[in-house]
Amino acid sequence: MSVLLLVRHGQASFGKRDYDVLSERGHEQATILGKALAARGIRPDHVIHGGMRRQADTAAGIIGAAGWSVDPVTDDGWAEFDHEDVIAGHRPAYRHSSLMKADLARTLKPRKAFQTMFVEATGRWSAGKHDDHYRETFGSFCSRIESSLRVAAEGSGTTVVVTSGGVIGVIASRLLTGSTAIWSDLNSVTINTGVTKIISGSSGLTLVSLNEHTHLEHDSSLITYR
Repeated sequence: MSVLLLVRHGQASFGKRDYDVLSERGHEQATILGKALAARGIRPDHVIHGGMRRQADTAAGIIGAAGWSVDPVTDDGWAEFDHEDVIAGHRPAYRHSSLMKADLARTLKPRKAFQTMFVEATGRWSAGKHDDHYRETFGSFCSRIESSLRVAAEGSGTTVVVTSGGVIGVIASRLLTGSTAIWSDLNSVTINTGVTKIISGSSGLTLVSLNEHTHLEHDSSLITYR
């Protein structure tokens, strides 16, 4: 039997030139989670992270705060989908981020407007009817996640995987429903450094807990979704 702890990366730099950089709060979230895992006596046999900077830096923050001696391994299969490409597939003009920001600003509620547009964009992408509009199709995204999940679940012991909300949403949706029907709903509520626990045993993979974030609940400002 093996245990997988899927961790969403810390808060990234939403609205900044380079989203793939942890904010100060993102670094703080990683540190808090590392200390919380260590306090629970968790000593992973393996730590894996996707190839994105926010994933690697979150893993480093967790490891440092927990005092683990494990060396993290990079697996690009755990990377998030390219949200900019998915948005551009839905609204080609938004390949120019300045235009998107200007349009959202005119709504007077840019974060709400972005979320509405983002759900529409990911819905179009995941429907699979316009695959030639994207660099990576939703089907390909799911396939690489499944491949990396199989590798991580092999053997015994505990593995911490630092990944992203879309990835966790796909895995949790399939374990709960047998399909990706609710992946977008799960993606939208996945909390930064939230922990999802999966057990791999003789009967396959079992989702034990989803999006656990008690390590952040002492300060509501630490509970973020981007």
